[in-house]
Amino acid sequence: LVMLFLFAVIVLQYVCPGTECQLLRLRALSPAAAADPYRAEDETPARFVPRFNFSADDLLRRVDFNIKGDDLIVFLHIQKTGGTTFGRHLVRNIQLEQPCECRAGQKKCTCHRPGKRETWLFSRFSTGWSCGLHADWTELTNCVPSVVDSKKEVRLRPSR
Repeated sequence: LVMLFLFAVIVLQYVCPGTECQLLRLRALSPAAAADPYRAEDETPARFVPRFNFSADDLLRRVDFNIKGDDLIVFLHIQKTGGTTFGRHLVRNIQLEQPCECRAGQKKCTCHRPGKRETWLFSRFSTGWSCGLHADWTELTNCVPSVVDSKKEVRLRPSR
């Protein structure tokens, strides 16, 4: 009987790991548990308090990207957040009129606009380490305009 109980507990752990299974949660039926996701189970004050309360309109807004125009995507890589995988996805998997050209054995890909010799993506996988290794927001806000604008004539530079 003890062995059967232990076997059932082990199988239940595989079928319903962690706290995802509502049947295993003791307080799942109480309305207070679902009301505030930042409330700790032991009622201690929350250590995490959200600073940015974005509205639903902010989160669901649609932005039209004009790859043929002067629009530029700047990828800010934040360490330990899956940025390397996402950066590779930007240059290898996105279906575009003119996708990035990635050659075997090279880390950098060429991401040119259709019919132009300028890039639409500013990331380490397209432009290399132009602003340094793991550049933060401050470095990028100073670096990106100077790097991008240095490749164009003054009259062709877009207003930002």
